[in-house]
Amino acid sequence: MKLKALFSVVLTVGIATASRQPAPSLAGAWRQVESGNATVVFVLSDGYMMGAFYENGRFLGTQGGSYQTDGKQLKIKFEFDTEDSTRVGSTQTLTIDSFKNNQMVVSSADGTDTYERVDQPSAQTPLAGLWRITARLGDNGQMSAMQRGARKTIKLLSSSRFQWAAINPETKQFSGTGGGTYTYKDGKYTETIEFFSRDNSRVGRSLTFDAELKGDDWHHRGQSSTGGKVSEVWSREK
Repeated sequence: MKLKALFSVVLTVGIATASRQPAPSLAGAWRQVESGNATVVFVLSDGYMMGAFYENGRFLGTQGGSYQTDGKQLKIKFEFDTEDSTRVGSTQTLTIDSFKNNQMVVSSADGTDTYERVDQPSAQTPLAGLWRITARLGDNGQMSAMQRGARKTIKLLSSSRFQWAAINPETKQFSGTGGGTYTYKDGKYTETIEFFSRDNSRVGRSLTFDAELKGDDWHHRGQSSTGGKVSEVWSREK
């Protein structure tokens, strides 16, 4: 099972059928029903997609980018792809088979697969959406704003899942990704890692941070998985 072919399929899910009914929302997390021993899961929100492919805590691959749909077609512009970096910057147009009862049956030249909705954002999940790191604690102990450029670290959240990626779409450079499940309650944000491209041994760890939302900024403080101090500001991507 090739990651590129797989995501070419999964990204078709959620497009409206040939009828004139409004396109169903893609927002949320989705998982392939039958994927052998591997897990295929992706998050879509705020017009952006991130997906990962992993097995028994071992990271296998990822890709992501922005998307648009008109209810009949889905156009994806890739910003990262660990299997084929030449796809970065390209746009692919895809179509659908069916979508009902929170299950999606899709097909491509590679066959037919079924996917199920894991969750869907709501008013009770204020962190759901696309975020970009805009400031962090420097070696001098002061918060430093990060200059906006092609290189970026972004994080995408549904109501229960997260994935981050450090990328540079201009140079097609991929620096890392990680993800899993999260909870946010009473000012505490907790991540449980299910995959991490840089170090599979960190899978299964849970990290808790102080979290505060101030408008479109998310203030994030605590300790990293290596024990280092973390103090960051993430801002919503428009």
